[in-house]
Amino acid sequence: MPPGGKGTITLKVNTRGYQGKIIKSARIYTNDPRTRMMVLRLSATIKVPIYLSSRYVYFYGPQGKEQTRVVEIVAKESKPLDITPAHFTLADKLKYELREVQKGKRFRLKFTTKDLSPGGYHGFLKLKTNYQETPEITIRIRARIVKAGITRKGSTVVK
Repeated sequence: MPPGGKGTITLKVNTRGYQGKIIKSARIYTNDPRTRMMVLRLSATIKVPIYLSSRYVYFYGPQGKEQTRVVEIVAKESKPLDITPAHFTLADKLKYELREVQKGKRFRLKFTTKDLSPGGYHGFLKLKTNYQETPEITIRIRARIVKAGITRKGSTVVK
């Protein structure tokens, strides 16, 4: 582009998997001696039909200690939300409870560890919904269970 000329910069952001407020930035490099580089910031609020407090659940702790994690699910549309469990890959390692807090609007998904042997575990829970835009929700789960007394980065995990 000639000096003093105008041009267009197109930024494309893939919002799949995002919800709520996001901020993305891009660096623009020029041959202008006064402004060699500038940063463009793009801020947006991604509206989703179903809000999840977290798409991921993590457990870390000693063997024999029961742990619990909670995921909140909120319908953001006026239409009532129906959720049914479809597939759970860690049924022998964790138990879960899906409770409707507010009819057709709010749900609480509670995961609790069973008596796990030391090791790493990962899997997911798939939930079916009645929303066409989001027919399925996947919650990914990871667990790291250690023997009591194992040190990790300067801290001791005790039973």
